[in-house]
Amino acid sequence: MWFAEGNQSAGAMFTLLGFFLRISQLQVPLLLVFLTIYAVTVVGNLGIITIIRISLKLHTPMYFLLSNLSFVDFCYSTTVTPKLLENLVVEDRTILLTGCIMQFFSACMFAVAEAFMLAVMAYDRFVAICKPLLYTVVMSPKLCASSVACPYTWGVVSSLTLSCFLLELSFCGSNIINNFLCEHSAIVSISCSDPFISQVLSFAITIFNEVRSLAIILTTYISIFGTKDIIFLVVTHRNLYGPVAIK
Repeated sequence: MWFAEGNQSAGAMFTLLGFFLRISQLQVPLLLVFLTIYAVTVVGNLGIITIIRISLKLHTPMYFLLSNLSFVDFCYSTTVTPKLLENLVVEDRTILLTGCIMQFFSACMFAVAEAFMLAVMAYDRFVAICKPLLYTVVMSPKLCASSVACPYTWGVVSSLTLSCFLLELSFCGSNIINNFLCEHSAIVSISCSDPFISQVLSFAITIFNEVRSLAIILTTYISIFGTKDIIFLVVTHRNLYGPVAIK
Protein backbone atom coordinates (compact mmCIF):
# COMPACT_ATOMS: atom_id res chain seq x y z
CA MET A 1 0.00 0.00 0.00
CA TRP A 2 1.04 3.60 -0.60
CA PHE A 3 1.50 4.32 3.12
CA ALA A 4 3.18 1.06 4.13
CA GLU A 5 6.70 2.43 3.63
CA GLY A 6 6.11 5.47 5.82
CA ASN A 7 4.42 3.71 8.73
CA GLN A 8 5.78 0.51 10.26
CA SER A 9 2.42 -0.03 11.98
CA ALA A 10 0.57 -0.33 8.67
CA GLY A 11 0.06 -4.06 9.26
CA ALA A 12 -1.18 -3.61 12.83
CA MET A 13 -4.30 -5.48 13.85
CA PHE A 14 -7.04 -3.83 15.88
CA THR A 15 -9.82 -5.50 17.85
CA LEU A 16 -13.21 -3.82 17.88
CA LEU A 17 -14.88 -4.73 21.16
CA GLY A 18 -18.21 -3.14 20.30
CA PHE A 19 -20.92 -4.44 22.62
CA PHE A 20 -19.14 -7.76 23.21
CA LEU A 21 -17.83 -7.46 26.78
CA ARG A 22 -20.60 -5.37 28.28
CA ILE A 23 -23.77 -7.02 26.99
CA SER A 24 -22.67 -10.19 25.24
CA GLN A 25 -25.93 -11.98 26.12
CA LEU A 26 -27.83 -9.46 23.98
CA GLN A 27 -25.86 -10.02 20.78
CA VAL A 28 -28.69 -11.72 18.89
CA PRO A 29 -31.37 -9.16 19.86
CA LEU A 30 -28.96 -6.35 18.99
CA LEU A 31 -28.21 -8.01 15.67
CA LEU A 32 -31.91 -8.14 14.80
CA VAL A 33 -32.48 -4.53 15.89
CA PHE A 34 -29.53 -3.09 13.96
CA LEU A 35 -30.24 -5.27 10.94
CA THR A 36 -33.84 -4.04 10.86
CA ILE A 37 -32.79 -0.41 11.20
CA TYR A 38 -30.16 -0.84 8.49
CA ALA A 39 -32.63 -2.56 6.15
CA VAL A 40 -35.20 0.22 6.64
CA THR A 41 -32.50 2.84 6.04
CA VAL A 42 -31.28 1.17 2.85
CA VAL A 43 -34.75 0.54 1.43
CA GLY A 44 -35.95 4.03 2.35
CA ASN A 45 -32.99 5.90 0.89
CA LEU A 46 -32.75 3.80 -2.26
CA GLY A 47 -36.52 4.07 -2.67
CA ILE A 48 -36.36 7.87 -2.48
CA ILE A 49 -33.52 7.99 -5.02
CA THR A 50 -35.33 5.63 -7.40
CA ILE A 51 -38.65 7.48 -7.22
CA ILE A 52 -36.97 10.83 -7.84
CA ARG A 53 -35.05 9.42 -10.78
CA ILE A 54 -38.01 7.85 -12.56
CA SER A 55 -40.56 10.61 -11.90
CA LEU A 56 -40.15 13.59 -14.23
CA LYS A 57 -42.29 15.75 -11.95
CA LEU A 58 -39.65 15.42 -9.24
CA HIS A 59 -36.78 16.66 -11.40
CA THR A 60 -36.54 19.90 -9.46
CA PRO A 61 -33.70 21.41 -7.38
CA MET A 62 -35.37 20.44 -4.09
CA TYR A 63 -35.70 16.76 -4.99
CA PHE A 64 -32.28 16.73 -6.62
CA LEU A 65 -30.77 17.80 -3.31
CA LEU A 66 -32.99 15.35 -1.43
CA SER A 67 -31.77 12.46 -3.59
CA ASN A 68 -28.16 13.39 -2.84
CA LEU A 69 -28.93 13.60 0.87
CA SER A 70 -30.45 10.11 0.69
CA PHE A 71 -27.38 8.86 -1.17
CA VAL A 72 -25.03 10.28 1.49
CA ASP A 73 -27.11 8.77 4.29
CA PHE A 74 -27.12 5.39 2.54
CA CYS A 75 -23.35 5.47 2.06
CA TYR A 76 -22.70 6.46 5.67
CA SER A 77 -24.91 3.65 6.98
CA THR A 78 -23.26 1.16 4.66
CA THR A 79 -19.83 2.25 5.85
CA VAL A 80 -20.57 1.73 9.55
CA THR A 81 -23.32 -0.86 9.97
CA PRO A 82 -22.04 -3.98 8.10
CA LYS A 83 -18.92 -4.21 10.28
CA LEU A 84 -21.07 -3.73 13.37
CA LEU A 85 -23.36 -6.56 12.29
CA GLU A 86 -20.38 -8.77 11.52
CA ASN A 87 -18.87 -8.23 14.95
CA LEU A 88 -22.14 -9.31 16.57
CA VAL A 89 -22.03 -12.77 15.00
CA VAL A 90 -18.31 -13.66 14.68
CA GLU A 91 -15.67 -14.25 17.31
CA ASP A 92 -12.83 -12.71 15.31
CA ARG A 93 -13.39 -8.96 15.67
CA THR A 94 -10.01 -7.89 14.36
CA ILE A 95 -9.47 -5.33 11.62
CA LEU A 96 -6.29 -4.21 9.92
CA LEU A 97 -5.04 -0.66 10.34
CA THR A 98 -5.67 -0.12 6.63
CA GLY A 99 -9.28 -1.24 6.97
CA CYS A 100 -9.76 0.83 10.11
CA ILE A 101 -8.42 3.98 8.45
CA MET A 102 -10.55 3.36 5.37
CA GLN A 103 -13.67 2.97 7.53
CA PHE A 104 -12.86 6.20 9.35
CA PHE A 105 -12.14 7.99 6.06
CA SER A 106 -15.45 6.93 4.52
CA ALA A 107 -17.55 7.61 7.63
CA CYS A 108 -15.95 11.03 8.15
CA MET A 109 -16.35 11.98 4.49
CA PHE A 110 -20.05 11.14 4.34
CA ALA A 111 -20.78 12.65 7.76
CA VAL A 112 -19.23 15.98 6.74
CA ALA A 113 -20.95 15.86 3.36
CA GLU A 114 -24.31 15.22 5.02
CA ALA A 115 -23.93 18.18 7.38
CA PHE A 116 -23.24 20.59 4.54
CA MET A 117 -25.87 18.96 2.32
CA LEU A 118 -28.44 19.91 4.95
CA ALA A 119 -27.12 23.47 4.84
CA VAL A 120 -27.51 23.54 1.05
CA MET A 121 -31.08 22.26 1.35
CA ALA A 122 -31.83 24.98 3.90
CA TYR A 123 -30.59 27.59 1.43
CA ASP A 124 -32.76 26.04 -1.28
CA ARG A 125 -35.85 26.46 0.93
CA PHE A 126 -34.79 30.03 1.70
CA VAL A 127 -34.72 30.91 -2.01
CA ALA A 128 -37.99 29.09 -2.67
CA ILE A 129 -39.86 30.91 0.11
CA CYS A 130 -38.19 34.32 0.20
CA LYS A 131 -37.56 34.74 -3.53
CA PRO A 132 -40.15 32.56 -5.24
CA LEU A 133 -40.16 34.52 -8.52
CA LEU A 134 -36.39 34.12 -8.86
CA TYR A 135 -36.24 30.51 -7.67
CA THR A 136 -35.70 28.86 -11.03
CA VAL A 137 -33.12 31.48 -11.96
CA VAL A 138 -31.15 31.33 -8.71
CA MET A 139 -31.31 27.55 -8.30
CA SER A 140 -30.06 26.86 -11.79
CA PRO A 141 -28.74 23.40 -12.76
CA LYS A 142 -25.20 24.77 -12.61
CA LEU A 143 -25.66 26.12 -9.10
CA CYS A 144 -27.33 22.89 -7.97
CA ALA A 145 -24.43 20.82 -9.31
CA SER A 146 -21.82 23.01 -7.66
CA SER A 147 -23.82 23.11 -4.41
CA VAL A 148 -23.78 19.32 -4.32
CA ALA A 149 -20.15 19.03 -5.38
CA CYS A 150 -18.92 21.31 -2.59
CA PRO A 151 -20.08 19.12 0.34
CA TYR A 152 -18.56 16.04 -1.29
CA THR A 153 -15.29 17.86 -1.99
CA TRP A 154 -14.98 19.30 1.50
CA GLY A 155 -15.87 15.92 2.98
CA VAL A 156 -13.01 14.31 1.04
CA VAL A 157 -10.58 17.08 2.04
CA SER A 158 -11.52 16.90 5.73
CA SER A 159 -11.41 13.10 6.00
CA LEU A 160 -8.24 12.79 3.91
CA THR A 161 -6.44 15.34 6.08
CA LEU A 162 -7.38 13.59 9.31
CA SER A 163 -6.60 10.14 7.86
CA CYS A 164 -3.11 11.24 6.78
CA PHE A 165 -2.30 12.39 10.30
CA LEU A 166 -3.66 9.16 11.74
CA LEU A 167 -1.32 7.22 9.47
CA GLU A 168 1.61 9.07 11.03
CA LEU A 169 0.84 7.53 14.43
CA SER A 170 2.52 4.39 15.74
CA PHE A 171 0.74 1.49 17.37
CA CYS A 172 2.88 -0.78 19.52
CA GLY A 173 0.82 -1.75 22.56
CA SER A 174 -2.62 -3.18 23.13
CA ASN A 175 -4.58 -2.47 19.96
CA ILE A 176 -8.03 -2.95 21.49
CA ILE A 177 -10.61 -0.37 20.42
CA ASN A 178 -13.44 -0.07 22.91
CA ASN A 179 -15.94 0.84 20.24
CA PHE A 180 -17.89 -0.72 17.38
CA LEU A 181 -16.30 1.44 14.68
CA CYS A 182 -12.99 3.11 13.93
CA GLU A 183 -13.58 6.69 14.94
CA HIS A 184 -10.85 9.27 15.42
CA SER A 185 -10.80 9.40 19.23
CA ALA A 186 -10.80 5.60 19.49
CA ILE A 187 -7.81 5.28 17.16
CA VAL A 188 -5.66 7.96 18.79
CA SER A 189 -6.43 6.59 22.26
CA ILE A 190 -4.45 3.39 21.55
CA SER A 191 -1.52 5.09 19.81
CA CYS A 192 1.88 4.91 21.47
CA SER A 193 3.05 8.13 19.78
CA ASP A 194 2.03 11.71 20.54
CA PRO A 195 -1.41 12.33 18.95
CA PHE A 196 -1.55 16.02 19.94
CA ILE A 197 -1.42 17.46 16.42
CA SER A 198 -3.97 14.97 15.16
CA GLN A 199 -6.32 15.72 18.05
CA VAL A 200 -6.03 19.49 17.63
CA LEU A 201 -6.63 19.20 13.90
CA SER A 202 -9.64 16.96 14.47
CA PHE A 203 -11.07 19.41 16.99
CA ALA A 204 -10.53 22.38 14.67
CA ILE A 205 -12.10 20.69 11.65
CA THR A 206 -15.05 19.42 13.70
CA ILE A 207 -15.76 22.84 15.20
CA PHE A 208 -15.48 24.52 11.81
CA ASN A 209 -17.82 22.03 10.15
CA GLU A 210 -20.42 22.14 12.91
CA VAL A 211 -20.40 25.92 13.34
CA ARG A 212 -20.36 26.64 9.61
CA SER A 213 -23.18 24.29 8.67
CA LEU A 214 -25.28 25.24 11.71
CA ALA A 215 -24.78 28.95 11.02
CA ILE A 216 -26.02 28.54 7.44
CA ILE A 217 -29.05 26.55 8.54
CA LEU A 218 -30.00 28.94 11.36
CA THR A 219 -29.49 32.03 9.20
CA THR A 220 -31.66 30.70 6.38
CA TYR A 221 -34.49 29.56 8.65
CA ILE A 222 -34.47 32.80 10.63
CA SER A 223 -34.78 34.63 7.31
CA ILE A 224 -37.60 32.29 6.28
CA PHE A 225 -39.53 32.88 9.50
CA GLY A 226 -39.00 36.62 9.16
CA THR A 227 -40.33 36.58 5.61
CA LYS A 228 -43.34 34.52 6.64
CA ASP A 229 -44.14 37.05 9.38
CA ILE A 230 -43.97 39.92 6.88
CA ILE A 231 -46.23 38.07 4.44
CA PHE A 232 -48.68 37.30 7.26
CA LEU A 233 -48.82 40.98 8.27
CA VAL A 234 -49.34 42.13 4.68
CA VAL A 235 -52.12 39.59 4.09
CA THR A 236 -53.80 40.52 7.40
CA HIS A 237 -53.59 44.22 6.57
CA ARG A 238 -55.15 43.65 3.15
CA ASN A 239 -57.97 41.58 4.64
CA LEU A 240 -58.75 44.27 7.21
CA TYR A 241 -58.21 47.46 5.25
CA GLY A 242 -58.15 46.42 1.61
CA PRO A 243 -55.28 46.75 -0.88
CA VAL A 244 -52.48 49.11 0.02
CA ALA A 245 -52.27 52.03 -2.39
CA ILE A 246 -48.91 52.51 -4.00
CA LYS A 247 -47.91 56.14 -4.26
